[in-house]
Amino acid sequence: MSGNSPPRVPSSGRGISKFLAPYVFLTPALVLFAAFLAIPVLYALYLSVHGLRIVDEGVFGLRKEVFVGFANYADLLADGSFWAGFGRMALYGLLAVPLTLGLALLFALLLDHGGSRARRFSRAALFIPYAVPGVIASLLWGFMYLPSTSPFSYLTDKMGLGTIPFLDGNGIYPSLANIAIWGGTGFNMIIIYTSLRGIPPELYDAARIDGCSEWRLAWRIKVPLVAPALVLTGLFSLIGTLQVYGEPKMLSPMTIEISQTWVPVMHIYRDGFVRDDLPMAAAGSVIIAVGTLLLSVGLLRVTQRRTFGGFQ
Repeated sequence: MSGNSPPRVPSSGRGISKFLAPYVFLTPALVLFAAFLAIPVLYALYLSVHGLRIVDEGVFGLRKEVFVGFANYADLLADGSFWAGFGRMALYGLLAVPLTLGLALLFALLLDHGGSRARRFSRAALFIPYAVPGVIASLLWGFMYLPSTSPFSYLTDKMGLGTIPFLDGNGIYPSLANIAIWGGTGFNMIIIYTSLRGIPPELYDAARIDGCSEWRLAWRIKVPLVAPALVLTGLFSLIGTLQVYGEPKMLSPMTIEISQTWVPVMHIYRDGFVRDDLPMAAAGSVIIAVGTLLLSVGLLRVTQRRTFGGFQ
């Protein structure tokens, strides 16, 4: 009997199992993707090219869903209130996004400083506002803004300065931006701080040996190295601005400055659930989704060229 045994031929069953294994593991993710993303997107696209029209010429008429092509998109893009909502959203974003990212970067740098104390407490204190649901945060700050319940207006009124117009005129923009800044700074700070902790400390030691001050160390070394984290947080903030809804919706009963179409998402809600015009709401949703995608891709390309251009 020979000492060399013949090579083992893998069974067909084992080969089929290896072939099917990746698809079996991917099946739950694919099912969730199809159920909660692909199918809703396709259904929204289907609704957006249909419309509710009166097709029965009787006494009362009868609304029926019919194919209208791009008529919903044309009507929506010609709606001045829809574009006015984008303008208000842009003003809100110009206040909220830079301040949120700037404060997040500042707090992350302070926590990463060698002489900082109570880091755990500071991280928790800054992150806790993010854990508060947006609806509750909006109501909380709404009561802080109302002249009858605001402690700030109470103090200024006792000083003879009158109440603070948090919810009147253009004061509504910084009031809404403050809610986003209060809730979003801690989340973005954690991302940036985590990126800072991943920088090798040898770089800091070499810079200090060369006479680099803490300010120059932060500006010349830390900030450029956490640029990818800044891009990521900036992208999150941009998407959040395009989808802003909860803050103005919660404050709308407290002021006459916020209408039903104050921002685009509120316009979509009005069309879908107040006017019962789901096709028009679907068209608005598609426009917001496409705009968000284009702006996100454009931001990533521009920032990647500037951030990583020196390393290519």
